[in-house]
Amino acid sequence: MGKAMQEPQQRISPNAVKVWRIKSAIECVIGFCILGVLLYLHNHYHWPNWTAVVLYALVVSALFYYAGEILFFPVYRQRTWRYEIDENYIQLKHGAWKKTHLMIPMTKVQFVNTRQGPLLRQYGLAAIEIGTMASTHKIPAIPEREAEELRSSIAFLAKVTESDEEIGVSLNNEQSS
Repeated sequence: MGKAMQEPQQRISPNAVKVWRIKSAIECVIGFCILGVLLYLHNHYHWPNWTAVVLYALVVSALFYYAGEILFFPVYRQRTWRYEIDENYIQLKHGAWKKTHLMIPMTKVQFVNTRQGPLLRQYGLAAIEIGTMASTHKIPAIPEREAEELRSSIAFLAKVTESDEEIGVSLNNEQSS
């Protein structure tokens, strides 16, 4: 047949763990605030008893979920995330339990963007979004300078020009109007 593809070797930044933990902690606070308000409303308006059972079950479930999301899962996500970019393919591999190994042909790439929210900016990281006709794929938490270089490299290898990006932006603006 053909020669086998080499497994992706590039890793995302170790700071991704901190970013994911902070993001999960923020989600945790919001989730528990909502549950707290619902418990208050249950007590104040004397809702049926079954609602208390459901709400307390949600509190216990949320405790386990957020304990995993804050303490354990970010470490495993960072350790399992790999990517590789060459002249023919972009390979993305991640997952500990549900493993995903995605190969995107450069000929299918339509756009490439870098994104940076406040948490990523705080740690000097950026995410790369790679768009194809079917979907958008993301490489999370890469050092900012490396992300800019990868974006330029992917755009060059995929032959994405600035005029293509301008056309995409103008089409998106027309669709949102």
